[in-house]
Amino acid sequence: MAARVVEACRANTGKTLIVKLSPNQTDIAEGARRVIDAGADALSAINTLMGMQIDVHSRKPTLGNNQGGLSGPAIKPVALLKVHQVYQVAKQHGVPIIGLGGIASAEDAIEFFLAGASMVAIGTAIAKDPLLVKKVNKGIADYMVRHGYKSVSEMTGLLELNTDTVLCG
Repeated sequence: MAARVVEACRANTGKTLIVKLSPNQTDIAEGARRVIDAGADALSAINTLMGMQIDVHSRKPTLGNNQGGLSGPAIKPVALLKVHQVYQVAKQHGVPIIGLGGIASAEDAIEFFLAGASMVAIGTAIAKDPLLVKKVNKGIADYMVRHGYKSVSEMTGLLELNTDTVLCG
């Protein structure tokens, strides 16, 4: 569905199309490939995860629509994995990724860069600290100086996966 929407948009505009990918799909890397093929210029990963909260006394959902979007620090591990999965496709096409989901510090942002994001977006955490973006930018700049990076692009996708670990389930 997202690819069809992107295709229709691309047919009607030459403007930059940034497609926000939902983590609630079976294969986000395949979804990324399809929207890239349809004309996406950049990707944003991820959107909120679907969640529910229940009032134990009334035994009813506390959200008016029964369900809602879960955001903030709780989704960061999922967001990092999804950004990394999308990066495996996007890097082949030179398509940048805006990583988001639970970023509340410079270290969080740097994790997203290492996973494959070219840029990051901060949402929920700003409500707690309106000056957070300035602090995160300073922390990223300090990290870059300490590690000899001249630009964020030098960090993008540098995640080194463990290859000697075997998981048994």
